[in-house]
Amino acid sequence: MLGKPTHIQFLRVRIGTDNEAGFTLIELLATMLILGILAAIALPAFFSQKEKAGDAKAKAYAHVAQVAMETYATDNGNYEGADKAALVAIEPILSSAAGLTVAGPGEAEDPTATGYRVSVDGFGGQWFAVDNNAGTFTFPCETGGKGGCPDTGAEGGLGEWGG
Repeated sequence: MLGKPTHIQFLRVRIGTDNEAGFTLIELLATMLILGILAAIALPAFFSQKEKAGDAKAKAYAHVAQVAMETYATDNGNYEGADKAALVAIEPILSSAAGLTVAGPGEAEDPTATGYRVSVDGFGGQWFAVDNNAGTFTFPCETGGKGGCPDTGAEGGLGEWGG
């Protein structure tokens, strides 16, 4: 057997050596398990922060809409006739506000001489509003305790974000 080594002899030599480069299947599975556990912990926290960020953006738009309504009243003597187009003309950034609506205080359909409601959609169906009813401001939001809407224990699950 002094001749040229065969493929089988090379294989036997390679398998029989102590040179073990690489990882075993168990090591790879353990690593994947650890990464999976870390992802399971981190992803829900990430999605919660994304929800809160979307709600913070909606609150900022609601505040900008409030300032635009007050500007409208200063220019026109009262809030009557204010609509989304009028607010966008005053504050062009409001054209990006998702679900911006302008209504009257309480159940009124249109702004009155002394009051209004501006509302903006937040993350996942949440909304944030600013109500002005004859100079008394409230800041309702839907689904208290979810995202950026604190739970105030109000009837119907509404929260108040505080402006």
